[in-house]
Amino acid sequence: MARILVVDDSPTETHQFVNVLAKYGHQVLTASSGGDGIDLANEELPDVILMDVVMPGINGFQATRQLSRAHQTRHIPIIIISSKSQDADRVWGERQGASGYLTKPVDERTLISAVNGVLEN
Repeated sequence: MARILVVDDSPTETHQFVNVLAKYGHQVLTASSGGDGIDLANEELPDVILMDVVMPGINGFQATRQLSRAHQTRHIPIIIISSKSQDADRVWGERQGASGYLTKPVDERTLISAVNGVLEN
């Protein structure tokens, strides 16, 4: 299926995302910080990136902005998955270049639907 990069500093959240995505046949790459996510996205050019927001160092909004504006990675859809649930957070994420915004906790059906949605575009 697709190669998906999960960028999240929570080992528990990352493990859950990896299990769900692998169950649907996706190959999953992981990074535990925004900076590592940017580096891995540039090296691996995944099909989709799932991006947490609250992380040490470069946060998810900053990483999304960098990836969505860089020539090499701007074609990769980014879905922000965050505990930040305010409308302003969603709008800000979209302004940074995110293709979607999900609020944690995310159920399996919602996650797969969002991933499939950006893969179809």
